[in-house]
Amino acid sequence: PEKEASKKETEEDQEAQETKEQEKKEKKTSGSAMEKKMVNDAVAYIKGLAKMRGRNEEWAERAVREAESLTAEEAHEQGVIEIIATDLPDLLAQLNGRDVNVLGHSRVLDTDGLTLEIVEPDWRNRLLAIIANPNVAYILMLLGVYGLFFELSNPGNILPGVAGAICLLLALYAFQVLPVNYAGLALVVIGIAFMIGEVFMPSFGALGIGGAIAFLIGSLILIDTDVEGYAVSKPLVVALTVLSAAFFMTVVTMAIKQRKRGVVSGQEQMVGSIGEAEDAFEETGRIHVHGERWNARTSHPVKRGQSVKVRAIDGLTLLIEPLDEGN
Repeated sequence: PEKEASKKETEEDQEAQETKEQEKKEKKTSGSAMEKKMVNDAVAYIKGLAKMRGRNEEWAERAVREAESLTAEEAHEQGVIEIIATDLPDLLAQLNGRDVNVLGHSRVLDTDGLTLEIVEPDWRNRLLAIIANPNVAYILMLLGVYGLFFELSNPGNILPGVAGAICLLLALYAFQVLPVNYAGLALVVIGIAFMIGEVFMPSFGALGIGGAIAFLIGSLILIDTDVEGYAVSKPLVVALTVLSAAFFMTVVTMAIKQRKRGVVSGQEQMVGSIGEAEDAFEETGRIHVHGERWNARTSHPVKRGQSVKVRAIDGLTLLIEPLDEGN
């Protein structure tokens, strides 16, 4: 009975293990019909290449379906690759005399005594490669928008407008060669517009906060690809979003404080000012206020040197009232 029980437990363990393996396989093969179609197409393509080149077809299929990988030595042993070379001269030495199939015709490689010529990219291609970097293109776009904003808000500075236009055109060129999501680009532009609108039409933060959220979401979905190296850096996006929001909020705060300050120049500033009578007069005379001499008119007699307060302005004449010693 003990042997039978042990045998039964072993069989149950084997069945459980098989069930787990089956579940793993089902998870690997699960997915939408489109995903299965894409995987099957990739498998058929790589198996066709492996068959044409005399490589390991089974491993090629596993590489697609199970994402299997091998070391160089293992790949050589299993027929996945033909040559392991330490450097370029070693590769050329091993290729010498090898038969290859070129468009259905057999060719023998003659690599003995070949002269290697390394072609480096010129300055133009290197510059374009830098501009086409997603992070650089993203920064150029922001610099372009901000430059044009400062030029339009302060016409005549010229430098912000010129620099902004150049940066914006370079960013548009980069976006032409990058997989850009135009919905994300639109959200970025709308977000900047909302934050700028907060400066001119204070909405107690509604436009500013909404603009920051739109700017952040648009920046995250700006590049429409999952390929490594093509996405905009998330720390960069967060940092620029915070800086942009902080900048515009600071401008709004300064504008509100400036609006609450009293008038310090012009006709409105003169009303309520305190001056001093130069001579005694009953109706019209001259007073000294803000370091200037003004004609003044009063309804009460004024003594020489008496303090007076400006009540209104009538052309070039100040309407005043005398202040007693208590006032």
